[in-house]
Amino acid sequence: MSAKEQRQVASDAGLSKQRVVVEAVRLADREGVDGLSMRRLAVALGAGAMSLYHYVASKDELLDAMIDIVFEEIELPPEDLDWQSTMRRLAVSTREVLARHPWAIGLMESRTSPGPANLRHREAFTACLRRAGFSVVTATHANWLLNSYVYGYALQVASLPFDTADELAEMTEDVYLPQLPPDEFPYLNESAAALVAAGYDPAEEFAFGLDLVLAALEPLRDPA
Repeated sequence: MSAKEQRQVASDAGLSKQRVVVEAVRLADREGVDGLSMRRLAVALGAGAMSLYHYVASKDELLDAMIDIVFEEIELPPEDLDWQSTMRRLAVSTREVLARHPWAIGLMESRTSPGPANLRHREAFTACLRRAGFSVVTATHANWLLNSYVYGYALQVASLPFDTADELAEMTEDVYLPQLPPDEFPYLNESAAALVAAGYDPAEEFAFGLDLVLAALEPLRDPA
């Protein structure tokens, strides 16, 4: 066996499915899921590309495992909370996790072979709604609505050209307002100027919208 082959065997010997999947998540966090390939993952691990297939049979299986890690990071609240507190904590935790792994937003609902963390999350979500008095159908409506809101918010935030309220204020004054002459866009100009003056923080929008969604769902349940 050549020296190169000996080094490759030694490197591969330290592999495990957990290490392969965790490194894949790190790679996707840095470069997006489109930049993920078995070859690039092997380079990051210092392993042979073909050796990875001993732990994951295909890229789809790898994606399933990566999404399961994302679901595992979402907090599962205790069962003794009221349904709105539970949904709020699940939503906030999901938003925080997706902020760390924005590549996962479009994949959370796409997997046809969900892992154990994925299933535990969905069971806890549905169980909370059913115990709160939502029927199977209304619980399904609530599931769709809440997921659409959380994923949609996460997707929109991930695409924003600023990260903080201060950056937004600076961008509004330097970039947006000059494009909004008051004689042509009176309401947009007014809104932009007023929000800067008020120190508007777009991060507060998540809680505002979530409260509206939960309040809209409340009349649909039967507490009895």
